[in-house]
Amino acid sequence: MSRLRIAFFGSSLVSAYWNGAATYYRGIVRALHSRGHHVTFYEPDAYDRQQNRDIPDPEYATVVVYEATEEAVFRCLALAADADIVVKASGVGVFDELLEREVLKLQTEERLVVFWDVDAPATLDRVHHNPTDPFLSLIPRYDLVLTYGGGDPVIQAYAALGAQQCVPIYNALDPTTHHPVAPEARFTGDLAFLGNRLPDREARVEEFFLKPAAATPEKTFLLGGSGWGDKPMPANVNYLGHVYTTEHNAFNCTPKAVLNISRDSMARYGFSPATRVFEAAGAGACIITDYWEGIDFFFTPNEEILVANSGAEVAALMVALTPEQAHAIGQAAYRKVLAAHTYDHRAEQLEQLLKGEMVK
Repeated sequence: MSRLRIAFFGSSLVSAYWNGAATYYRGIVRALHSRGHHVTFYEPDAYDRQQNRDIPDPEYATVVVYEATEEAVFRCLALAADADIVVKASGVGVFDELLEREVLKLQTEERLVVFWDVDAPATLDRVHHNPTDPFLSLIPRYDLVLTYGGGDPVIQAYAALGAQQCVPIYNALDPTTHHPVAPEARFTGDLAFLGNRLPDREARVEEFFLKPAAATPEKTFLLGGSGWGDKPMPANVNYLGHVYTTEHNAFNCTPKAVLNISRDSMARYGFSPATRVFEAAGAGACIITDYWEGIDFFFTPNEEILVANSGAEVAALMVALTPEQAHAIGQAAYRKVLAAHTYDHRAEQLEQLLKGEMVK
């Protein structure tokens, strides 16, 4: 299809600091660029993200950092009027309601306006619990709703709210940034988990990570992510703090296994693998995940991924898992993710979808 100019309003492309969607954005935008499209990514200067950048402005996008003011938002909206497609992502972090309303004023017969929900379970829970949420009346007006995951439950939920079309564009692997590397001694351990401390994640981290750590004191556990500094932990848990994206490959490659823990809402809706599942698979890691509906849509349990229904099952898996088994499972996941779950696969799906929308 012809080259598209895409204006994308999101949290941040250049910083993963308190911004779990960063690597998802990078993978999608890089893959679109490789297919000949141009993305201008508009992100606010907020939450110290610019002071904690992981990358400089990338060659695959134009990054516009704007002040966290209404005036700056409106200046960016005016610039976005040159685009063929305008995307408003969820969770920009500042002036979300304003952006959700104002991007729709850029909609024309030639210009699509898309809502891209990178946390659909949380968005849907929010609007279901608040009938006066201003986003409710806007949903039917968007040409398209894209989601980071969720499968049929999310598609049906958005349809019930009047969405014209809702399509999941799942997380994936960018092999240019996440790949096998040499181990690093500071990440040595039996089981590693990476995730920021969030209200709808904490109880599951206690169950699937801290409880197994307490049950297997002879094992070494690694915890990476922001916000856990004052959390009581067993003595065999090594807290690393924020782990920069440049360190993720070594974090995934070094320990015997890597743990994935879904947030409450994502586990409830299912079909919502975290970006880090694909990143870990791309590094050849042996992944243990908490159970969620749809795992086998992405990986074959017991062959390409290990699945636990409780902290006790995580502990049992860690006791039984040999280095040889861990290596075999990690290599099987690596083969699967390269064959079916890269961002090039997702960009091709997205391109066909946008092509269909634009010829309506």
